[in-house]
Amino acid sequence: MNTAKIPVSLYAEATPNPNVMKFTANKMLVDTHNYEFNNRAEAVESPLALELFGFSFVDSVFISNNFVSVSKKANSIDWSDIVIEMREFIRDYLVDGGVVIKENARVKDDIEIVKYKQELDIEFNEIEQKIANLLDEYVRPAVEQDGGFISLKKFEDGIVTVSLQGACSGCPSSSQTLKGGIEGLLKKMMPNEVIEVVADND
Repeated sequence: MNTAKIPVSLYAEATPNPNVMKFTANKMLVDTHNYEFNNRAEAVESPLALELFGFSFVDSVFISNNFVSVSKKANSIDWSDIVIEMREFIRDYLVDGGVVIKENARVKDDIEIVKYKQELDIEFNEIEQKIANLLDEYVRPAVEQDGGFISLKKFEDGIVTVSLQGACSGCPSSSQTLKGGIEGLLKKMMPNEVIEVVADND
């Protein structure tokens, strides 16, 4: 019996991080969580990520919404030499109905805490919620467009700590974006509360 394949289109786009390529599908790949895998051991929850780690140059995999961001090892290969093969590999995997994330997959603790606060009704305090809302409205869409994800981790003594994932993590321009863009925005919108914005990706 022939099994009908699922039509999927997938396009690749460069990100501000030269080591990361974003592959965007015409359908949602995961639920509301974001999944980041830095090695094969972490990728046991994602058959797709495990397959991608089969490429020797792959350093990490980030999966969110309808896209997969693949980070290559520095000085390994040029994306121009592999991007078509990688795009076809991911597209064929999805067309064949391959599993992206296992059911009931565990999410990394730091991501889980953030998602709990933002989506599972464990509330931020008033100032934290205002900061989270500003990030959601003004910052997150652009960050996701670049193959990354940003979320509020905590606010304490005027310092906003955010979590950067996907293409944003390790991006040469992320510190400039953090200080020039995000910190500037929050200081302008909340001048009496926000002193500084820092990233915490431990």
